[in-house]
Amino acid sequence: METVHTKPTTALWLMISVVLVALNLRPSMAAVGPLLSSIRADVPLSFSSASLLTMLPVMAMGLAMFFGMGLAKRFGEHRSIVLSLVVIGLATVSRLFLDSALELIISAVAAGVGIAMIQALLPALIKSRFSDNVSLFMGLYVTAIMGGAAFAASFSPFIQVRTGSWRMGLAIWAVLAVLALVFWYAQRSVLPPLPQAGSGPQEAFFGNRRAWLLAVFFGLGTASYTCVLAWLAPYYVEQGWSEQNAGLLLGFLTAMEVVSGLITPAIANRRQDKRGVVAVLLVLIIAGFCGLILSPHHLSLLWPCLLGLGIGGLFPMSLILSLDHLDNPRRAGGLTAFVQGIGYLIAGLSPLIAGMIRDQLGSFEWAWWSLTAVVVVMLLIVLRFDPRHYARHIK
Repeated sequence: METVHTKPTTALWLMISVVLVALNLRPSMAAVGPLLSSIRADVPLSFSSASLLTMLPVMAMGLAMFFGMGLAKRFGEHRSIVLSLVVIGLATVSRLFLDSALELIISAVAAGVGIAMIQALLPALIKSRFSDNVSLFMGLYVTAIMGGAAFAASFSPFIQVRTGSWRMGLAIWAVLAVLALVFWYAQRSVLPPLPQAGSGPQEAFFGNRRAWLLAVFFGLGTASYTCVLAWLAPYYVEQGWSEQNAGLLLGFLTAMEVVSGLITPAIANRRQDKRGVVAVLLVLIIAGFCGLILSPHHLSLLWPCLLGLGIGGLFPMSLILSLDHLDNPRRAGGLTAFVQGIGYLIAGLSPLIAGMIRDQLGSFEWAWWSLTAVVVVMLLIVLRFDPRHYARHIK
């Protein structure tokens, strides 16, 4: 994909469309946690089994990353994203009619495949269409992803109360897919098909140590996100909170992610060396997990706030670190697809591990401690991302 200079009005409508598309990339997962006790009352699910509702979509996202770019080369990025939105919308609305855990899990996996297709394409699209301000527009894109999670986490319990059905609380988010489809379809004239390329863009990175380090870094950071998304609301329900209040707390955390997702890339946009910014985010996450464990009932808004600010900034910054390694948009897009593919496979295991810890030990606290240790390891990894040596690591 070559760098394209887009007219201001066209760029504005394209960015609005990107934001609407991105809003669809988390509700299918974020709505589950706040409604989990109602789902478990209706559909037999252990905590380990319930973790599959978050784990398998994330794993599917990882696997689908590796053929997302190839599909785009065949059909064009515009039609590929249209197809993906249709898949997400159908998987989401199908939850109105599901009666078993298996059917619920299959709908989650289908949505995960659609999500991955979009996430494989949009970073490269942003780097090619908005090359002068990649960090800013990546921040806006990722903020929209987390905004979708915030809406779903906050309002799914209210929809359940109003309609008397957790199924409606899960399925209502198909409306976002319809809205995104309308706007995205209107962009077909400014998004010509991708030029044909030889080998798949991700294959070149399997033998590259820096690509693997970036993927592990992204995966460990996303593990914190997926675990919090899956288990923060159930954790507070166990602490005696109502489903609605626990959902609102998760919504507050994701709102803080939105704030950080907007502000952090803007702060980092003009810095060549972004390690200091990333280190601050990691320290915020460590402080949030420690507070969640040691004092869940005191300063109960502070800990989700710290977690949200840290996780919300870390997600776009992890992708920006990958994009910064290469100037060519197609190769940079291939690298971010590789990083997300491997990273989501790593992150997908975390809700299952946390659910197993909860089943075995009767508490989520050890899961939070484990994630704290993971973030400390990430602090050590980030020191190696010196921009002066990027060209030496990935050519």
